[in-house]
Amino acid sequence: MNFINSLLAMLFSGFIFGQSQPSVDFYKAAIHVIPVPSTKGINGKVTYWFNVLDKTDSVFLDAKNMDFSSVLLNGKKVRHSNAKDKIVLYKKLKADKAYKLTLDYSVIPKQAVYFLGWEDSLADNNQIWTQGQGKYTSHWLPSFDDMNEKVEFDLKLTFNKEYEVIANGKLKDTFLKGSLKTWFFDMKRPMSSYLLAFAIGNYDSEKVINKNGIPIELYYYPMDSLKVEPTYRYTSEIFDFLSEEIGIDYPWQNYKQIPVRDFLYAGMENTGATIFSDGYVIDSMAFVDKNYVNVNAHEMAHQWFGNLVTEKDSNHHWLHEGFASYYALLAEKKLFGNDYFYWRLYESAKRLQQLNNQGKGEALTDPKASSLTFYEKGALALHILRTKVGDKFFKKGMMTYLEKYQFANVTISDFISEMELASELDLNDFVQSWLNDTEFPFEKVKLLLASSSKDLQTYFSLQSELMSSNSGNEEIISQIWSSNLSHRLRENIILDYHESLSESFLRDAFDTKDLKTRQALSIATDRIPSEMKKQFESLLEDKSYITIENALYRLWISFPEDRIAYLEKTNGIIGLPNKNVRMLWLLLAVLTRDYLSDVQRTNYKEELFGYTSEINSFEVRQNAFSLISEVYPLSDQNLKDLVNASVHHSWQFRNFARNLIERLLRDDKQKQRLIEISKELKGKELRYIQSKLQV
Repeated sequence: MNFINSLLAMLFSGFIFGQSQPSVDFYKAAIHVIPVPSTKGINGKVTYWFNVLDKTDSVFLDAKNMDFSSVLLNGKKVRHSNAKDKIVLYKKLKADKAYKLTLDYSVIPKQAVYFLGWEDSLADNNQIWTQGQGKYTSHWLPSFDDMNEKVEFDLKLTFNKEYEVIANGKLKDTFLKGSLKTWFFDMKRPMSSYLLAFAIGNYDSEKVINKNGIPIELYYYPMDSLKVEPTYRYTSEIFDFLSEEIGIDYPWQNYKQIPVRDFLYAGMENTGATIFSDGYVIDSMAFVDKNYVNVNAHEMAHQWFGNLVTEKDSNHHWLHEGFASYYALLAEKKLFGNDYFYWRLYESAKRLQQLNNQGKGEALTDPKASSLTFYEKGALALHILRTKVGDKFFKKGMMTYLEKYQFANVTISDFISEMELASELDLNDFVQSWLNDTEFPFEKVKLLLASSSKDLQTYFSLQSELMSSNSGNEEIISQIWSSNLSHRLRENIILDYHESLSESFLRDAFDTKDLKTRQALSIATDRIPSEMKKQFESLLEDKSYITIENALYRLWISFPEDRIAYLEKTNGIIGLPNKNVRMLWLLLAVLTRDYLSDVQRTNYKEELFGYTSEINSFEVRQNAFSLISEVYPLSDQNLKDLVNASVHHSWQFRNFARNLIERLLRDDKQKQRLIEISKELKGKELRYIQSKLQV
């Protein structure tokens, strides 16, 4: 870059960068992306078409650390500067004229595109997927960090023909040339660029058609064909419910759902193509413990709230997450009933009150608020609003809001105005108390929920009586226990008051045969009294991996003489996607005297210790690190795996690993081991551990 361009780039970095371009309207893009696993890079070409609304002498795109081999405006070279995070074109552009900008580029993204498995020996482990939430797509595509720039994107990807490639839009065509295949995806309507996505891996798929004719593609790993139904259970019902409840037809051509390994969040609502964590890919037995239903409904609801109508900026984030959370709960209400819905709202209220009691209450208009506030307080706020204005006017206002601002950007004030017009009510009090105020009105929320849920009304009355009565807890609880209580109410009673309940009462609780009530008993009891041994042994037969895990551990601790019988009973059970039962079983088997031969003990210990390897998902690795470090010193390979985890792209797993390293460094012997291991490391792993060892 010459001196003039450098100077111009500095000037524009203080004036243009980070701002919108009101004089320019980008409306269409044709993208061609070629991922390169060997370098974890992207080679790409993009053509944008845009109109100039008012004359200007420059135009820019967000482009992080990209190299451009060609920059053409209307087919001709154009003067430009390429700063660290922008490419700026310098050209006098005339008003009311259309332009075509073509960029050839290459980049090694620091984030937003993730290459997994390409460095190990497992062919089926290879994946590439994107995560552009907010303003990160500009790490792999010259695009727009500003959500207000909406473009119709068509995406073309070229990759190894042995893989499946999935992206936004309708697959229009494919082209095969040697070992490479090109997929052509077409979008019909505009969207913000942070919602662009693609995923590459070994996938099969099933297709269902919703009642309005929208095709829904459900992707899965070939080895997981028997998990498709429990994983995607109720998908069609949720899709149909949301279209009917919202009152606006699904706005995109099709809908796809793609599981990926080590995803950063539960799921991401890319337009028409949700990517989600494969930790939700489950068998039927796991459904009672952990299922995809809420995440499924949440990401689907975003197709309207966030994708069709998009916030202007993060000050209005409630319009995305609060709305998607609320409509996901409404979908679950349809599937699982009223009591389920109100218990979920109450559980949210308890978490928000705890935050409030810590002096950390947050306003929904605070762009830096936590996920708890945006998601759960946001959903409660919509429930309060619906109660205030009534179902009829709530639905009318929501439909008008979506119709008026479709494919556009909005503020909270825009939404409130539509609700006021629909209901003919002044909503200033609601805005102040629920959107602007940091205090959480816990008692008012409890009263409202109790007025709608007999279950919660019973529960709150029980709490009040237990606090004020001179009678014993069990005597009071017994008065209602024999009535037709829901499993949620029984479960909460056990979790809250088990310590004050007799063995006789708890034995009766086992006889309810309800999985959640029995699971609560497995969780709440630390040491099992001998009189209840038979009841707890029956938990090993329950269709719940969490129940089996808890029961196995507590039985193994409480009855050493029967440890071998318990291990034989549970041998071969894997459990949830994080292998919760299998890993606990391995640890207990290795620790059990006279159960294994020396060879078996060595093999089982190697299996357990091997789960920290990076070939496994981070959920599996984290579970393994936790179990092993409680009983054994980590092996040298475990320590290398731990350092690898400390620079993982998932911040949750990365923080877990770093906290465990901090703990190990407080032990001189373990610190010395880390010093020795650091000699075998390189790159960012070496840099991180050296920084900790210097401290």
